[in-house]
Amino acid sequence: MQRLVQLALDFFDPPVAPAAPAAAPVVKAADSKQKLPPALDGQAPVAPKSVVSRPAVPAVPLPSLLSPAEFRHPQASREVLLGDAVVAYALQRARRRSIGFTVGADGLSVRAPSWVTLSGVDSALREKSEWILRKLSEARERHQRMEGGRIVWADGAVLPYLGEPLTVVLDPSHGFAGKGGALVAGTDVVPPGLHIGLPHSASPAQIRDAVQAWLMRDARRHFTARLDHFAPLLGVRWASLRLSSANTRWGSAKADGSIRLNWRLLHYRPAIIDYVVAHELAHLRVMDHSPRFWDTVATVVPDYAQLRSRLRDEPAPLW
Repeated sequence: MQRLVQLALDFFDPPVAPAAPAAAPVVKAADSKQKLPPALDGQAPVAPKSVVSRPAVPAVPLPSLLSPAEFRHPQASREVLLGDAVVAYALQRARRRSIGFTVGADGLSVRAPSWVTLSGVDSALREKSEWILRKLSEARERHQRMEGGRIVWADGAVLPYLGEPLTVVLDPSHGFAGKGGALVAGTDVVPPGLHIGLPHSASPAQIRDAVQAWLMRDARRHFTARLDHFAPLLGVRWASLRLSSANTRWGSAKADGSIRLNWRLLHYRPAIIDYVVAHELAHLRVMDHSPRFWDTVATVVPDYAQLRSRLRDEPAPLW
């Protein structure tokens, strides 16, 4: 009877199955970091094999990270490695006794006698590598500053005028006295600046040309007044004035009294303009750059050396 009861209990309540192995504990986000075994012999710890890592990023070749500086002249015909920099220079053969180097806005230019071999030219460049690289770097930095100051021709454009910022104001109503443009002090309703008689739909080229035309007229007025001021002080007479648009030369003078001045000088403060004017007038007495010439300049502009440096170090904006 007891056996029949046990069979009935087994039928309705089957025996409990053996306990399954304990499941692996669920790892929470906060516990996801696993401790790595300690390093051996100074090596980095090695992650357990169970940790799945991302594919390794391909290594960047070292030369691409440490690529040498490069200075390349537009008319380069030869290149040389100076220190860590590749310098491609323009070589010109000339009738001269020695090798001449010139570093300008375009890069390095070399003038060498025909009897000097190419390897000899390169050797001379390596001897002067420190000076050449310094001048090339200065020229590049100067160009970058000029690019950063490039004028964007539109209503509200800002450009330096006599060393101070000047705002261009398009004035379709031509509400000013003067031809093409005029300096306006400004009122409560009229903004100050250089007012140009152009509509607001004018193109950048139209705005640029109108501003240049005004600046050139104003440059002639300003330069004439300063020439008349310094000529008697230097005991010279100037005969004519022409305006220049050269990119690398601020002025010139001829023995006949003709003076050429770059209208872009109007970007600089008056003291720098006076130095250039006095410089060219002094050439009417001394037609070279000898000590006597600089002594002559110093009689009217005693601080010419500082002004000359500022003119060299402060490039005019690009148009």
